[in-house]
Amino acid sequence: MTPSNPLNALNFSGGPGALPDSVLQQVQEAIRAVPEVGLSILGISHRSDWFAAVVAELEDNIRRLMGLPADYRVLFLQGGATQQFTMLPMSLLAGRSEPADYLHTGYWSGKALPEARKVGPVRVVWSGEAGGFGRLPADGELDFNPRAPYLHYVSNETVEGLQFHRLIGRDDVPRICDMSSDFLSAPGDYTRFAMIYAHAQKNIGPAGVTVVILRDTLLADAPADLPAFLDYRAQIAAHSILNTPPVFAIYVVLLVTRWLLGEIGGLAAMERVNTAKAALLYRALDDSDGFYAGHAAPADRSKMNVAFKLPTPELEATFIAAARAAGFSGLGGHRSIGGIRASIYNGLTFGAVEKLVDFMDGFRRQAPRP
Repeated sequence: MTPSNPLNALNFSGGPGALPDSVLQQVQEAIRAVPEVGLSILGISHRSDWFAAVVAELEDNIRRLMGLPADYRVLFLQGGATQQFTMLPMSLLAGRSEPADYLHTGYWSGKALPEARKVGPVRVVWSGEAGGFGRLPADGELDFNPRAPYLHYVSNETVEGLQFHRLIGRDDVPRICDMSSDFLSAPGDYTRFAMIYAHAQKNIGPAGVTVVILRDTLLADAPADLPAFLDYRAQIAAHSILNTPPVFAIYVVLLVTRWLLGEIGGLAAMERVNTAKAALLYRALDDSDGFYAGHAAPADRSKMNVAFKLPTPELEATFIAAARAAGFSGLGGHRSIGGIRASIYNGLTFGAVEKLVDFMDGFRRQAPRP
């Protein structure tokens, strides 16, 4: 196999994000020919026995990693998290008089709100918009409705770099969580969620596939007249192969789960790596005498996305240009808040964060003060 690409190793993009080097090498081989099949992954039928085995193994790997019992279904769907913004209220909110509870904690949770409102009533339990989404709510600020059809929230706000480090909601109300940017990054009490969804391109694979995990009982009262493609029950019956699925993307996610199980050693081990990466990078912010100003309140800092600013927009532009020249990519902040964002997903190594911190320290020492 060819040597690893150093540019991939320093990819801090918010998505699609960095993938492990060993996975990229297997993907390179599979594009030419999957070893056990002899055909390119790009030309293998989704109706083949080989692909059915891929889906079955991937379901099993996710169950093992997350500790999911038999009454949870694992689906691999299309449309990204954006499709789930509509698909889940179509199943759980349509025709209801009681509003669903939603938290508005950042850019992506805000995207889910108007889509749900097209289907049924929504109550925003808490919004951080007035404060520029700089923090998450404390427990005392949350008043959940025990009669709500469900609670929806985003576990990790990719844009603002905010992450819940505790479970939110009531156990007697279905808890639904968009985990797109911290999925499979740490162990958790996942059986207390009625539904979890996560598009792959942040943390577990390329764009094109979204993992949806749901408890069987969640669909008991879903409308009977949903279009098949937007009906979880039809997707479950078809084992995620209702139509032509994204074979390539699903295969890469399988390789990532094998990497998590075989090379990393599970989610507890992955969490230790992610915690060390985040601690190193946040220390660089905190020790910079205000030169690098983090966006998120310290208690709510994300271990996946580190958003920060420099003293002036001009310095930020210079920083991004200098970082690009030094071999780093993907450090520009999201268009909604600007600044800098370093995404340190599972596939990004501790060594890559060390290099970024060294670069940041050198840039700070040489930069003119405004």
